[in-house]
Amino acid sequence: MKKLLGPALGFLALVSCRGFLRPLAVYSARPRIMRPDDANIVGNVHGGTILKMIEEAGAIISTRHCNSQKGETCVAALARVERTDFLSPMCIGEVAHVSAEITYTSKHSVEVQVTVMSENILTGARRVTNKAALWYVPLSLKNVDRVLEVPPLVYARKEQEEEGRKRYEAQKLERMETKWKNGDIMQPSINPEPYTVSYSQSTLIHLVGPSDCTLHGFVHGGVTMKLMDEVAGIVAARHCKTNVVTASVDAINFHDKIQKGCVITISGRMTFTSNKSMEIEVLVDADPVTLHSQERYRAASAFVTYVSLSKEGKTLAVPQLLVETEEEKKRFEEGKSRYLQMKAKRQAQIDAAPQK
Repeated sequence: MKKLLGPALGFLALVSCRGFLRPLAVYSARPRIMRPDDANIVGNVHGGTILKMIEEAGAIISTRHCNSQKGETCVAALARVERTDFLSPMCIGEVAHVSAEITYTSKHSVEVQVTVMSENILTGARRVTNKAALWYVPLSLKNVDRVLEVPPLVYARKEQEEEGRKRYEAQKLERMETKWKNGDIMQPSINPEPYTVSYSQSTLIHLVGPSDCTLHGFVHGGVTMKLMDEVAGIVAARHCKTNVVTASVDAINFHDKIQKGCVITISGRMTFTSNKSMEIEVLVDADPVTLHSQERYRAASAFVTYVSLSKEGKTLAVPQLLVETEEEKKRFEEGKSRYLQMKAKRQAQIDAAPQK
């Protein structure tokens, strides 16, 4: 029976992690300087690069925790990434600091909260650029299709456990609701009009090689997320014909593992535009070409929001999306609903913040 699993992390000398001096519930990655190959043509670091760093930190800390007690050795597999907001662009020459903390455990899953900070090494100034929540499940190294139990987390307050349980139930329900899209396929169009869905729709086909995978032959979650962000960026750039940057990533759901040797198709299409933002749906399909007994399947899905920037880094107006079919109109209204809900949530947070 298929399980809703993401790509498993490789052994990476992390599974034998019992006895670490650092607390298992907290992890800080080694600082990394952003280089030209991490960024776009104007020097902003790709959202996919940051997503990959976030996933690596989550995979390490969750694998450490799941092996913190005696028992069968396991590896943490990414199942879901909650909404991730890109609070501030990161640039070439800045240093990224990634920290992760385990905030909740259920019987078979681990919630990890990750924070990314950018440092200007010339001035020492730091700012938070990203916050994300990820869910992992422990897979047995003897049989990666078998999910093991997670060691319980010791909470400082009872309220922390209750709040975590609510988040767990909410994400579990939302993850199940994405299964209905498994048969949705993006079809190309001949000579589409500008600003239509078909005009900016993009597809990337990628053969999964050893460098994409763990030592157990499954794709790293961060690799998949980076490819998804690249495709979404192409869609946004085609629509605006300007410099674009990732503003946020809605929940990324990993429906099944992707094996080495698979051909994956990452498809992106515009679903909604507001005055200054674009929502792009990204679907990842895996075709196990070497396994004739297995058919093509949906491996991951997400919604990514982009904004258009001027040469000075100011937000530009976005050309409005022209919807043509009933399905496109339906997706537009669904995207509008998500946009308004998130806008209302942000306003509520502003109103609730203490006045200076």
